[in-house]
Amino acid sequence: MPSPVSLSRFLIDQQWQKQAIPSDLRLLVEVVARAIKAISINVGKGALAGVLGEAGTGNVQGEAQKKLDVIANEILLEANEWGGHLAAMASEEMEGPHPIPHRYPKGEYLLLFDPLDGSSNIDVNVSVGTIFSVLRCPEGAAADESSFLQPGTSQVCAGFAVYGPSTVLVLTMGEGVHVFTLDREVGSFVLTQENLRIPADTKEFAINMSNRRFWEPPVARYVEELLAGREGPRGKDFNMRWVASMVADVFRILARGGIFLYPRDARDPSKPGRLRLMYEANPMAFIVEQAGGSATTGRGRILEVVPASLHQRVPVILGSANEVERVTSYHA
Repeated sequence: MPSPVSLSRFLIDQQWQKQAIPSDLRLLVEVVARAIKAISINVGKGALAGVLGEAGTGNVQGEAQKKLDVIANEILLEANEWGGHLAAMASEEMEGPHPIPHRYPKGEYLLLFDPLDGSSNIDVNVSVGTIFSVLRCPEGAAADESSFLQPGTSQVCAGFAVYGPSTVLVLTMGEGVHVFTLDREVGSFVLTQENLRIPADTKEFAINMSNRRFWEPPVARYVEELLAGREGPRGKDFNMRWVASMVADVFRILARGGIFLYPRDARDPSKPGRLRLMYEANPMAFIVEQAGGSATTGRGRILEVVPASLHQRVPVILGSANEVERVTSYHA
C-alpha cells in the first residue's frame, strides 16, 4: 500500500515538482487548513462545549448569528493575521475588510471566507462547513474594499470544508479539484480523492421547494419538467436532495453529480439573489468549473460577474454541465 499523502506533502509537490504554486500560497493554504481543523473540533464538541445556540448578535446581513458563527470567524481571523501571507481579509460576518495589524508582516494575497456555512443546521446536528477564496491584492493597492472587488476569474485558490461524519477539505488552485479527509487520530488532512470530475448528466437536483411561488418562469418550467419524471418531457425520473448547507449540497454534486439551484426570486426586489458572490458563489463556481461542471446566474457565468460591493448577492445555478446549460437556456 502506498503511504498516505498529507496536505502538506501534496502542496509541497505542487510547489516544487509541478511549479504550480508559489511558496507563500502554499503556506497560506496550510494556515487556513489548520483553522479549519480548529473549527471542526468546536463543531464536533457541540453541546459539550456550550457552543450551540444563538450568539445574541447580528451580522452585517441583518441575520442572527449563532455562537459557532462568531467562534469560527474569530478562529480564521486569528490564525491568518500573523503569517505574513495576507494584505487583508474579508468575512461574510463583518461589514468591511479586516486589515492585517501593523505589528505583523503583510503579504500579497486577500482572503475571503464564509466561516460557517449552513449555520441554521448547527443545532440539529446536520452538516455545516467553511468556504474560502484567495485573490491577489492589486499591486500598490491599499487593501481596502475596492481591492477585493475582482471577478471570480481572478481567484488563485478556493476551497471548502464539510464538518460531517468526517471532516473533508475540498481544494482547487486552478489545476483540478482534490479532496482531503481529516485523520483525527493523526491530526492532519490526507489526500483521499484526486481530480474529481462531475458527470455531465444527472438525475438529482437540489432546490428549496418552499420558495416555488416566488420563482421566475424559467426556473419554474425547469423544475416542473424534473417533477414530471419519466412521463414528462425529460423521459426519466429525478430525485430531489436539499440539505440547506451549500457545502453539503455541492460536495454531493462533486461526488456523484447533480444540480444546485438558489435562483433569483420575487421575495425581495432589492436582492436579485440570496447567496453572496464573494464568499459563496465565486469559490463554489471556481471549484465546480475545475471539476468539469458549470456555474451560472441563469443569465451568465458566475465567475465573470464584476462585483459592485463586498456583500453583493447573486442567483446561483451550478453542477452537472448539461443540466446547468439547459436551465440557463430557458432564461435566454
